[in-house]
Amino acid sequence: MSTDPSRPLLAPPSGSLTISEPKVDSALQLDAPEASPSSSVYLSLVIPTFNESENIEAMIELLSKLLDQALPGNYELIVVDDDSPDYTWKIAQEMVSQYPQLRVMRRQQERGLSTAVIRGWQVARGEVLGVIDGDLQHPPEVLLQLVAETQQGADLATASRHVEGGGVSSWSVVRRFLSRGAQLIGLIILPGVIGRVSDPMSGYFLVRRSAIAGKTLSPVGYKILIEVLGRGNIGRVAEVGYVFQERQSGESKVTWKQYVEYLRHLVRLRLALSPFGRFIRFGFVGLTGLFVDMSVFYLLREGLQLGLTRSNIISVELAILNNFLWNDAWTFSDISSRQQGWRQRAKRLLKFNVICLMGLILNTLIVNFLFNALGMNQYVAKLIAIAVVLFWNFWINLKLSWRVTEVK
Repeated sequence: MSTDPSRPLLAPPSGSLTISEPKVDSALQLDAPEASPSSSVYLSLVIPTFNESENIEAMIELLSKLLDQALPGNYELIVVDDDSPDYTWKIAQEMVSQYPQLRVMRRQQERGLSTAVIRGWQVARGEVLGVIDGDLQHPPEVLLQLVAETQQGADLATASRHVEGGGVSSWSVVRRFLSRGAQLIGLIILPGVIGRVSDPMSGYFLVRRSAIAGKTLSPVGYKILIEVLGRGNIGRVAEVGYVFQERQSGESKVTWKQYVEYLRHLVRLRLALSPFGRFIRFGFVGLTGLFVDMSVFYLLREGLQLGLTRSNIISVELAILNNFLWNDAWTFSDISSRQQGWRQRAKRLLKFNVICLMGLILNTLIVNFLFNALGMNQYVAKLIAIAVVLFWNFWINLKLSWRVTEVK
């Protein structure tokens, strides 16, 4: 079996992990005889791999046989390999001439199962996006049930070990305890997300592209289902039972670190989805602004002997610029990442500045009232004014600034 030189490896995407509407690429015209280069397909199934040379051929053969019957000419398989030392990517690429729906990506600059899935989705043409492990632990025949659920209107169809027909083949008591314990912790930390499915750590599911298009995903660790549930516009969810199989070949990649990363992901997503989480980040940025503000204020008052009002205005304006840069890159990064370019950033800065200048007026009035009317120490007056204006700036920016500039 030889590699088809007319169908080279897919170039790995870079940049933010944002799923867009399908893009037409002239290089796709040889991918499927039934599909024109301008057409999409119904299903794009990503198979993330690392050292799966012993399984990948059987995997592609089984999936192709099933999907050729269920979705003839209306699907694609995308193998995303993290530059496996056992040349999994090469074995898969050698199969593209035999399987016209197969596409292969070799990643050399980036690692990780979750990002591999998203990078695969970024080059996919499917109306429905999916993921299945490349080690045959996810039974391929269950895929047809998942496809059927999406055809009946489900936004997300996931294979579950914890519904009727599901289970694990020969897990130890410890592994079962860890799995259930992780789910219980997830229900405590993120009940509105974890509570929607019985198996939140499943790595075998399909999701409608429209439910996550335009969303910037930020997965931590081994699985991304909770990220999709948390950040996507997921309506109806369907679950299909499956029995998790033990490996026939290769080595398992599940370690205790995967559970730690799962917990980190839960906490990170909890903060990202909650206004309180944004406020924590906004407040932390505010601390850096406080340092800028107080330092400049001290230099202007004590060093240059400027007046109170002038010193306050200059120091606050520099703090506003500092805070904008940090908030744009961190607090509201999920929005700003979709509005790249200096023009878009300038617009956000202008809006942020207008809102904060209103806070500056409030800040200056408070400082003058506390210092001149009540005789309070000028630095204590500054701290009180900063605390009051922090809440003002966060709430108004949350409701108006970045949100109104979000690209639809």
